[in-house]
Amino acid sequence: MGYCQLPAPLKPGDHLRVVTPSGALREQESFWKGVNLWRSRGYEVEVPPGYDQRWGYLAGEDVQRRQQLLDALQDPACKAILCARGGFGGTRLLENWQWPAVAPKWLVGFSDITSLLWSFAKSGISGVHGPLLTTLDAEPDWSQQRLFDWVEGRAIPPIQGLGWVAGQVTAPLLPANLTVATHLLGTAHEPPLTGVILAFEDVTEAPYRIDRMLTHWRMMGKLAAVKGIAIGRFSRCEPTDQGLSFPAEAVLRERLMDLGIPVVGNLPFGHDGVNAVLPVGMAATLDGGAGTLAIAAPRL
Repeated sequence: MGYCQLPAPLKPGDHLRVVTPSGALREQESFWKGVNLWRSRGYEVEVPPGYDQRWGYLAGEDVQRRQQLLDALQDPACKAILCARGGFGGTRLLENWQWPAVAPKWLVGFSDITSLLWSFAKSGISGVHGPLLTTLDAEPDWSQQRLFDWVEGRAIPPIQGLGWVAGQVTAPLLPANLTVATHLLGTAHEPPLTGVILAFEDVTEAPYRIDRMLTHWRMMGKLAAVKGIAIGRFSRCEPTDQGLSFPAEAVLRERLMDLGIPVVGNLPFGHDGVNAVLPVGMAATLDGGAGTLAIAAPRL
């Protein structure tokens, strides 16, 4: 996979639009805190009518959510698209989907938004794997600042984890929720995985399900040409009965450490804790000896 194109840096006064492409919005208080945090930075944030629609577990019917995303993409005044929450539903929007030919703009989110971020990257545009509007206010100050630094065109520092397998590689970074990414394999929206660094996180997946997904990646040969793997937080993934399961980290280590590539674990991104911004499809350096993941400075 080649490197993606960065949208133009944001600046206070820019117009941003909210979208709810996935699950129905339940966290109104945290959502508005996230919106107001962007507004406090000087941005004009448009919250469209229907942002809080509900259709079962989805934030409205597919046609409505798809149109909301298209409206934001095709609005020439809109410089960034802020995803409200995750859940499930982004993948449904990708059936028969074509990204419109418009000027690149920022797309910010994580978890279920992996589906849109990876499809966007396949079209050549870099998005931001980072806090949703419903999670932004809970981030520590340094993590919030990291988000604004990146989208405003400033360099961001490396993040620190624990080295699992030594070695150093520089390659395009593809951060993702493991479950969502697994269900993109073999579809038209799977980006090229040759020569990339994968960065995985997940939540509420039992160790055997993590094993099943990673075994699927292995049997499909999808990890054979990957250059490195960065592991974030796998929260609420521990077994209820320790005597009948491996710990989640043990599964990750066993399924990934024999690939002959650098692996770094315990990095500060994912659910239920700090979620450090990771750009999609941009140059990153993974150092398995130092246990770090560094992002190249943006080229403006």
